[in-house]
Amino acid sequence: MIPAIRSSHLSLGSAAALRQTLIMKALHLCLSLLTFTAMTSAVSRAAVSGQTVEYKDGDTVCEGYVASDGAPGKHPGVLVFHDWMGLTNHTKDVCNDLAQMGYVAFAADVYGKGVRPADAQAAGAEAGKYKADRAKIRRRAEAALAQLKGNPAVQTDKIATIGYCFGGMCGIELARDGAPLAGVVSFHGALDSPTPADGQKIKAKLLLLHGADDPFVKKEDIEAFQNELRAAKVDWQMVYYANAVHSFTESWVGTDNSKGAAYNADAARRSWQAMKDFFGEIFKG
Repeated sequence: MIPAIRSSHLSLGSAAALRQTLIMKALHLCLSLLTFTAMTSAVSRAAVSGQTVEYKDGDTVCEGYVASDGAPGKHPGVLVFHDWMGLTNHTKDVCNDLAQMGYVAFAADVYGKGVRPADAQAAGAEAGKYKADRAKIRRRAEAALAQLKGNPAVQTDKIATIGYCFGGMCGIELARDGAPLAGVVSFHGALDSPTPADGQKIKAKLLLLHGADDPFVKKEDIEAFQNELRAAKVDWQMVYYANAVHSFTESWVGTDNSKGAAYNADAARRSWQAMKDFFGEIFKG
């Protein structure tokens, strides 16, 4: 019987060794898959490309920017509206970030080719022209939307807008024009209600991301805008960020809240995540 017992011990030892070998192979396979995924992700990010695109609103030449990851098939489109400084490198960076997420992003040029304010005073004057002429904003926005929809990589039934400050107003005006948008996102946007009846034309869902201490957007204007949306039964949500003033996503304005416009890292991060969650909702299916 002794040889049989020894043989049994040898068999158990071999089984344990086999199990150990299988475990090590499984771990090696997992590590290989993780490495491949990371490399694929890096290649995907590297594939993002952007280029300047000229288009027109009537006789006015505009100079936008389009970015995508080059993946085959059609993808949701995001129309990006710049702040009062015009289409800048920041606007292009936002488009590139959206492209990394799998969207086709197009930055509208609301002011027109070559119109890039040099400072806040010039920006205020330029933005003021459009704020006083909402029909002009809508025409410029519609021209940009047509440019995005003409991109063969875009799912034309899945388009949203995002906008910063002045750009938030542009996206809202496009929605008020009855544009077939899935959603509109406003980051510290100019909110008001100059023509309340136009709220009835809004088809998009709205996400309004706002600094709780923003001194540049009057409370009565916010209330009027919200009433416009309620009366039109628009699907909207508004998020207030504590300790945040105007321009809370824009790091170059500094962090001094007393100036009325200041960067807030927490609000910037949370609002971007809110946008991503919103897109997950409106673009699903």
